[in-house]
Amino acid sequence: MQFIPSSIRGPLFMIVSTGSYLVNDTMMKLATVGLPPYEVLFLRGMAATLWGMPLLFLLGYSRQIPLMFDRKVLHRNLLELGAILCYVVALANMQIADSTALGQITPLFMLVGSSILFGERIGGMRMALIGLGFIGALMVAQPTMQGISIYAALALGNAALAAARDLAGRKVAAEVPGMIVAISAVVVVLAGSGIAHLATEQWAAPAAHHLLLIAGAGLFLIFGHFFIFMAYRVGPTSAVAPFYYCFTVWAVISGLVVFGQFPNALAVGGILLVVASGLTIVWLDERKRRLTVVA
Repeated sequence: MQFIPSSIRGPLFMIVSTGSYLVNDTMMKLATVGLPPYEVLFLRGMAATLWGMPLLFLLGYSRQIPLMFDRKVLHRNLLELGAILCYVVALANMQIADSTALGQITPLFMLVGSSILFGERIGGMRMALIGLGFIGALMVAQPTMQGISIYAALALGNAALAAARDLAGRKVAAEVPGMIVAISAVVVVLAGSGIAHLATEQWAAPAAHHLLLIAGAGLFLIFGHFFIFMAYRVGPTSAVAPFYYCFTVWAVISGLVVFGQFPNALAVGGILLVVASGLTIVWLDERKRRLTVVA
C-alpha cells in the first residue's frame, strides 16, 4: 500500500470501508425479508468466519491468530458488538432515513474524542468543513424524525459506540495486523448475535437465496472492518472522519441500482456537499504537507 500517497491513504481507506459496509448492508436488508435480524447477524458472522479464517492463513498470519484475543483488540470489538446490536434494533423499528441520519453523528463524536484523548488539533476550517459534510449527509438522508422513541436513543447509542470503537482501535498495538482485528470483530459479533438470537428470537429456516446473500454480506463485512480500522491507523482523525459521510453517498447508489429509488434534488445537493467538503479537506492536508516539505 506504500504506492498510495500518504495524504490520501486514510480517506481512501474510509471510502472503501463505507462502500464495503454498504454492500454488506444492502445484502443484509434483502436477507432480512423472511428472517429475524439477529439470526441474520449470526449467519453472517458464520459466513464471514468461513471467509476470514482461510484468508488469515493465506496472508501468513497464522502465528498472529492469538492476537485476536488481545485485550485492546477485544475492547475495540466489544464496542463494535454493542454498536451493531443497537443499530439492528433501531433499524428494524425506525425509518431507514432516520436511523441513517442519527448515525452521521459518529464523525463528530470521533473528533471530540480524538481532541480529548489524543490532543489532536482539529482547527476551525476543518470543523467548518466537517459541519458542511454533516449537513450534506442530512440532506441525503432527509429524516422525518417521526416517532422519536427508545429506538432513536439506540441509533444514537450506535453512533457513540461506533466512535468509541474507532477511538479504541487507535490504541491497538502497531504490530497487530489489521486483518487480525477485522476477523476478531467478526468472531465477537458472531458470539454476541448468537446469544441475542437465542434469547429473543425463534429460528427460521433460511432459503437458498438467503444463504447466498448472507455469504456475500459476510465477505464484504470483512473488508469493511479491515479498511475502517486501517483508515484511522494510517491517517489523522481530522482528515479521515469526514469521509464517513460517504456512507450516505453509497446508500443513494445502492437505492438507485438495487431498489430503483431515484434521489431528489435535495439529495443530489447533499451528495455534492459531502464530496466537496471531503475533497477540500484532502486538498488542505496535501497543501500543508507540501509547505512542510518546502520549509
